[in-house]
Amino acid sequence: MYKEAKYKMSEERLHELKEELVFLQTVREKEVAQLIKEARSFGDITENSEFDEAKTEQGKLYAKIAEIKNLIENAEIVHASDKTDSVGIGSRVTVRDLEYDSEAVYEIVGSQEADPSAFRVSDDSPFGKGLMERKKGDIVEIEAPAGVLRFEIVNID
Repeated sequence: MYKEAKYKMSEERLHELKEELVFLQTVREKEVAQLIKEARSFGDITENSEFDEAKTEQGKLYAKIAEIKNLIENAEIVHASDKTDSVGIGSRVTVRDLEYDSEAVYEIVGSQEADPSAFRVSDDSPFGKGLMERKKGDIVEIEAPAGVLRFEIVNID
């Protein structure tokens, strides 16, 4: 039997998804319905580009609603780890790139909250997986398209 994937996220992210779902099912759905109604008023729908665009928008809306429902139904709430002796979800990890001798701080988060540009990496990403359960002072090697990247864990908060 097929087992549905679980999506790791915080309580806050789950709340955001629920709010977005309510907005899409109420406000946005009414807006799209109005677009379709207006497009129908232009006459023959077989050659009506406005109607086609409105129906396409409706399809995108329903796909987004289905996606969010799936995320909510299969959400796995993760809580920040209180331990600071090893890396876990919620940890803020200071690492030193051993090739360039530069430091950066990353937060380890669930897959639904990852934002690499904000230094929030998923525990499912190669970098996140490489850091999980490691301790201060450990040398971590991460396989990347550019080759093996080596980091030292400087601090865990």
